[in-house]
Amino acid sequence: MCGIAGIIALDKNEVSLERVKKMTDVIAHRGPDGEGHWISDNGQVALGHRRLSIIDLSHAADQPMHYAGRYSMVFNGEIYNYIELKETLVKQGYTFTTHSDTEVLLALYHQHKEACLQLLDGMFSFVIYDAKTNEIFAARDRFGEKPFFYNYEKGKHFLFGSEMKCLWAAGVQKQVNERMLFNYLEIGQLNNINNQGETFYKNCHRLPHSHYLKLDCSTCSFSMHRYYDIDWKYTDHAITQKQASEKLKDLFYDSVNKRLRSDVPVGSSLSGGLDSSLVVAVIDELKKGSQQKQATFSAVFPGFLKDERKYIDYVIAKTNVQPHFVTPTDDGLIKNIDKLSWHQEEPYGSASIYVQYCVMELAKNNSVTVLLDGQGADEILAGYHTYYQPYFDDLKKNYKHSYTQQMNAYKNLHAGNVINKQEGVSVKSMAKSIAGPYINNLRKFYRQYQQIKNASLHPDFYQHYKKERIILPSNFQSLNHALYHSLFNISLQDLLRYADRNSMAHSREVRLPFLNHELVQFLFTLPPQMKINNGWTKWLMRETFTNELPTEIAWRKDKIGYEPPQQSWMERKELKEKIHEAKKKLVKNKIINPAELDKEIKAEPSTKNINNSWRYWMAGEMFT
Repeated sequence: MCGIAGIIALDKNEVSLERVKKMTDVIAHRGPDGEGHWISDNGQVALGHRRLSIIDLSHAADQPMHYAGRYSMVFNGEIYNYIELKETLVKQGYTFTTHSDTEVLLALYHQHKEACLQLLDGMFSFVIYDAKTNEIFAARDRFGEKPFFYNYEKGKHFLFGSEMKCLWAAGVQKQVNERMLFNYLEIGQLNNINNQGETFYKNCHRLPHSHYLKLDCSTCSFSMHRYYDIDWKYTDHAITQKQASEKLKDLFYDSVNKRLRSDVPVGSSLSGGLDSSLVVAVIDELKKGSQQKQATFSAVFPGFLKDERKYIDYVIAKTNVQPHFVTPTDDGLIKNIDKLSWHQEEPYGSASIYVQYCVMELAKNNSVTVLLDGQGADEILAGYHTYYQPYFDDLKKNYKHSYTQQMNAYKNLHAGNVINKQEGVSVKSMAKSIAGPYINNLRKFYRQYQQIKNASLHPDFYQHYKKERIILPSNFQSLNHALYHSLFNISLQDLLRYADRNSMAHSREVRLPFLNHELVQFLFTLPPQMKINNGWTKWLMRETFTNELPTEIAWRKDKIGYEPPQQSWMERKELKEKIHEAKKKLVKNKIINPAELDKEIKAEPSTKNINNSWRYWMAGEMFT
């Protein structure tokens, strides 16, 4: 896990060690264990690297790494199956001078070029310069775990970095992308699902996940290609639940085992939810007989309704772990909010992100560099309660014989669920389903009505961008369709960005066993009743791992996640003052109306945005 940066330019005066060092200095938190900088013989390419040593701690694995007299690479991430890939390459005549996954990746690219991406199980963003062809090859992992940003002027230059602040350090002008800002303020959207490369800043683009690019350094022109996708329409109706469980268990254990490969200490995040608890339980199984205890890191909130301490304790009692706890507070949020926003770079949805930030700091304070986490499970196993509606729509359309029974089972199971009420079949969701293709027009008219009624956005700003609304899908063809949308377009992309920035802020590495691509692809082939059944989300996962997990967790009905007592935090005078200052910036830039300054700043739960107070705060921070 590291930070990368670089400059490719036709004008050699743009390329210097001093400039690329500025780009890597600003992301020193991503790699405190070393740095390296290099300029090509033709003076057109500069590569920079900050190293967080995880595999092969020797200086032989330092970057930029050079190979075969023609390739130079900077790499951020991990290739989990590098040992198996290396064994194959050795049989084919390749020799290696390090024990790193970086050298394996270079050899694999030498042999297969862009086709090497199909062979990788990992999280990554990397850049390879081929001196022989004077070309750049850059790629990002399938699901977007590792970031890659760039600034491009055709025929002039291509600048890249692990974070946008690399580009700003290189002199790229920081300009707010008001189109993205409009969609964030109006509907809370953090990504443009129609253009994954767009960010909240005009001159900063991201390489979309599942994509690679090729840049001709002699002309400074590039092409971009998608190398990975999932066929969400295919369903394997022949597979039995027993067969599915056996394969799920094999794939998941293999994924966790590979993600334990490290030359530094490895621990786990433990929230008390189903996903992180399973990761901890499987690691415990794999470590049986070992003298080394698994370290776990958790956030708890004594006295808060949604505190998960009792579930965390169930896992601790069943496993051989060394637990660590932290209680994030409103004082801590006030103290660290500016630093948190600096690391995140773009707006974020709620204060829950600060909880994760504190958990990563806790791991750092206890000298654990790598943490496994349960992110991704909700998007591939239908863990969110919002998936009930597309599930029942799917049954009604494609599995009519089981619709009534499944609906009744759901209603009975969640009749007393005070944490997650039966929103999946509410009047609102039923109306949404009936409205069908007209829902987006109805949403548009409703937002126009809200603007007329409240006039919160500045009229010029609203009129200019109202036709550039990001239209979110209103109905899905199946449960798989909804999961695909979450995995590639919306919720997971936000969560992966949070996790990368929060972990790297403390020089920690996060690994996600649920995002092994073979596991993901397999789960997408399963019928919907194996994901949701008899009212239970993640049905197959619960059934498969019921012996590994405490019963109280395997069959939990509620869904919480990293949720702090944000509503009480927002009552703090200091936080309200920060929001008011943010509003002033938005008024000054003619984003919101001056009348918004006189409106009460209301306390908000982390799941809601009443009066837009939180969004105003995040938007205002962008103009700092």
